[in-house]
Amino acid sequence: MSDDKKYISPAYAVRAVPIEKIQANTYNPNVVAPPEMKLLELSIWEDGYTMPCVCYYLAQEDRYELVDGFHRYLVMKTSKRIYERENGCLPVTVIDRDLSNRMASTIRHNRARGTHNIELMTHIVAELKKAGMSDEWIIKNIGMDKDELLRFKQISGIAALFADKDFSIPEKQNTK
Repeated sequence: MSDDKKYISPAYAVRAVPIEKIQANTYNPNVVAPPEMKLLELSIWEDGYTMPCVCYYLAQEDRYELVDGFHRYLVMKTSKRIYERENGCLPVTVIDRDLSNRMASTIRHNRARGTHNIELMTHIVAELKKAGMSDEWIIKNIGMDKDELLRFKQISGIAALFADKDFSIPEKQNTK
């Protein structure tokens, strides 16, 4: 992008596009497991759309093809409450790139998200527990299952994280 004119990032021109004018691309290899999809729906419900989807505008069809944001798009298509609240419109930024560059953009967007650092997630769980959040709250709002939360608590080695659990040692049975 070495033009003589001043470059302006697409993020400065977010559009509200009716979901019916948006279509998925055929080259996105990213998949999201059902628990993470539920968490994404909860995140969008609780926080709204905080990141626009990235699209390419197909002028001849007057449609938008997704480059990044397929799962955010899918949430709107499958969640009636979000569709209604958002008036059926998805926040979109538009890039004007040829197909090869759109494919590369899709992969870059997917891979740039990274993964969660176990040490930092353990610290977050510890902080939430110290703040008085219940296991149920953490499971619901962070998108963990009980076993995952237990592993983070075990990794932390902080006994206080188990303070709300009732542990008992089985009594010895009389064998006489």
